[in-house]
Amino acid sequence: MRFELPANKKLIHEMTMPIRWGDMDAMSHVNNTVYLRYFEVIRLDWFFRAAAPHGITELSGEGVLIVNAFCNFIRQLEFPGEVYARLFAAEVGRSSFDTLFTLERTDQPGIIYAEGGSTTVWTDYAARKSKPMPAWLRQIVS
Repeated sequence: MRFELPANKKLIHEMTMPIRWGDMDAMSHVNNTVYLRYFEVIRLDWFFRAAAPHGITELSGEGVLIVNAFCNFIRQLEFPGEVYARLFAAEVGRSSFDTLFTLERTDQPGIIYAEGGSTTVWTDYAARKSKPMPAWLRQIVS
């Protein structure tokens, strides 16, 4: 089953990261689990950059929680190279929004190697419950 990224999405962050030799598996391509790690890296890079001006420098008390994730593997990434990752937001609700991702190689711009997404929920960690996301976050993702 392939999940389609919605057309109506907002670009909120982009970055590059190296493809490391250790990301490879025995088949000489980036291991499938690493694609989700790339998604995690860009999501956390974005979140901490966006949250820092609001006094949030670590995930404690309240913050984001991922409740599902998917990845469409389109082409095999291989070492050496760099990944150009883009992060989008969509489907903004009271306490949640979708984070969507695309991965390309920097030496092959415009060719998508993988795409995926997750549902991100603003959460009170101690209560283990969702709560309305703060206005600053809603402004970024809407």
